[in-house]
Amino acid sequence: MGILKAGIIGAGFIGSAHVEAVRRLGFAEVAAIADSNKESAEAKAKQFGIPVSYGDYREMLENPEIDVIHNCTPNHVHYQINKEIILAGKHVLSEKPLAMTSEESAELLELARRHRVVHGVNFVYRQYPMVQQLRAMVREGQLGAINLVHGSYLQDWLLYDTDYNWRMAPEIGGKSRAVADIGSHWCDAVQYVTGKKITKVMADLATVLPFRKKSSGGAATFGASASEAEHAEKVAIHTEDYASVLFHMEDGTRGVFTVSQVSAGRKNRLSFELNGSRRSAFWNQEEPAQLWIGRRDRPNELMAADPAQLLPEAKPFNHYPGGHYEGWPDAEKNMMLQFYRFIRDGRDPLAEQPSFATFEDGHRSMQLIDAILESSERGAWVTLPS
Repeated sequence: MGILKAGIIGAGFIGSAHVEAVRRLGFAEVAAIADSNKESAEAKAKQFGIPVSYGDYREMLENPEIDVIHNCTPNHVHYQINKEIILAGKHVLSEKPLAMTSEESAELLELARRHRVVHGVNFVYRQYPMVQQLRAMVREGQLGAINLVHGSYLQDWLLYDTDYNWRMAPEIGGKSRAVADIGSHWCDAVQYVTGKKITKVMADLATVLPFRKKSSGGAATFGASASEAEHAEKVAIHTEDYASVLFHMEDGTRGVFTVSQVSAGRKNRLSFELNGSRRSAFWNQEEPAQLWIGRRDRPNELMAADPAQLLPEAKPFNHYPGGHYEGWPDAEKNMMLQFYRFIRDGRDPLAEQPSFATFEDGHRSMQLIDAILESSERGAWVTLPS
């Protein structure tokens, strides 16, 4: 197979990151970009040097030269666009959430399997070298039996009541915000590392700021807060700023995590700790090249990302020598590398489980979000579907 050609739908923050990551692969190119209108698409195509632009993504789906479509649109259109991509016979890489409901995500998973397209969800945090290292250590039994899993994902970009964008609107962002937006990443990373599924949850959700000020121009994700101008519209908020969730995993392992988008000073702090019968381990995305390893009867260890010291399963995810630390854009590149290699090598998505998250993982994430929302509403433990 020659150079794989990609089409990007959605030209915002995450779409731009996809463009950069694909271009770093060497055996794939971004051949086209689509956005909400022709003018915006043309501007982005010019900015990134992309040869073709579309004001309607459906025109891109008809392009026979495009092999892979990236869905980087707002949440409420994920389902419809993902479905049309599959029916067009294109391989699909979707941002999360996969859809707005678990019924929709179940349909997408069935469609992707039936049409035998390679399907991925951009749960990028499993692609860090030290996360891969920790997964390999768990599989080798270096931590012993995992007894407890805990951590958090904290941000501050929605701290002020003048912080507002489309994610606040349930009809666009979905019924859940903090859990669906960042909690889904935390859960995917932890389940991937431990090799265990979360099966039962008890959740507490809260909207810290019940009203926000919406400016006429809106605000980009992670952009500066809107002006406190008197003409800003006061909008009631019905999605959560914060959540804490107790959970059980399939083998009885206990855990707890907190997510927040109103934690001052925390920019993108996904962190988790595994407490095993022999050792503990802690990883923090804001210091991604370090892995803390705790022991009871010996000094603790701070392991640095160095391909010379990583286990064989983790080495392919670390591309530079020790001391040349890799971060979020490099994990994004790893995601694209695993996904595009799977396509290039003609591998069968029905025959093996790849290292990247698939629509199966995306569907399981939707079921987990549903269970967390139900638990918070009922004030009770909720068991996920088997």
